[in-house]
Amino acid sequence: MDLNVSVEANWLSWIDWQIFSENAYRAIAALAPELAIDGEISILFADDSRVRSLNRDWREKDRPTNVLSFPALSREEFLNFSNGKFVSDYMFGFGDLVLALETCQREAREKGISLEHHTAHLIVHGLLHLAGYDHETSPEDARQMESLEIKALALMGIADPYGDHDET
Repeated sequence: MDLNVSVEANWLSWIDWQIFSENAYRAIAALAPELAIDGEISILFADDSRVRSLNRDWREKDRPTNVLSFPALSREEFLNFSNGKFVSDYMFGFGDLVLALETCQREAREKGISLEHHTAHLIVHGLLHLAGYDHETSPEDARQMESLEIKALALMGIADPYGDHDET
């Protein structure tokens, strides 16, 4: 997977967000093998203003949110692609993620965790959305998605972000 990472806002300058995003991708791809395919995903580290505009324009919600996911395919289409049913001679774009700095900072403070750990969680969460996972469809789907997030973050040395699971 080719991750195209751009930083527009004043995210922590001492972190290489490209490498950081690639580490999060590798962790979730180890658990959700359908993500381990050739393609392209864009990740934008933006500010609340940019995310608010996107959220308003694309989701009709006039407020910032921590991460927006813009999948190019439905879950079924994504699985067909990852199973080789779509053959392509070019790099396929699977979607985009956009993270909001101020919202992520506030949430990390409220949770008492580092911005890095919270951001890793949001990248993993967003990547699962790009693969068609959806925590809003049913409680079972939410549990499946949370379980994958917890396990991927554990591979990165990050504690359970939900704080109430005992995953092994």
